[in-house]
Amino acid sequence: MIHMLDYHLNRNSYGRMVLTIASNPTEKEVVPVRAFPISNPLQAIALVDMQGYELAWIDSLAKLPQDFRELIEDELASREFIPEIKRIVKLSSFITPVTWFVETDRGNTDFVLKGEEDIRRLSTSSLMIADQYGVCFLIKNRAMLDHHSRKLLDHFL
Repeated sequence: MIHMLDYHLNRNSYGRMVLTIASNPTEKEVVPVRAFPISNPLQAIALVDMQGYELAWIDSLAKLPQDFRELIEDELASREFIPEIKRIVKLSSFITPVTWFVETDRGNTDFVLKGEEDIRRLSTSSLMIADQYGVCFLIKNRAMLDHHSRKLLDHFL
């Protein structure tokens, strides 16, 4: 395992994140990968090279120097896309495939749910919904949805 003091992170001339390890001064392009992107996004992050090999492990973003933390957070934000559903406006029907019209933290959209098996429980209150193209939508806490949204969602749970 490489410790924070044993490596340096920055961007190369192409804007890609690179890792330089003190024992081997060669720069390697890396991408951060969260081990638990939904349940614990600020803990357990691996820096992996382009072949998928783990080069460094970060227990907690909070323990990193601010410049490293900001670089990793920027890189993660540019790669991750999991809109959070804030409200279910309407459904085209109650039989799959069904088009959902939703309000998310990224704006209004619609998507097709192919089958009920594409709704996965992450915890007692959170759900992950995959559309026909594999794009995932998150409901962090279904109890926080408005009554109308919960009523529509209950048809599929």
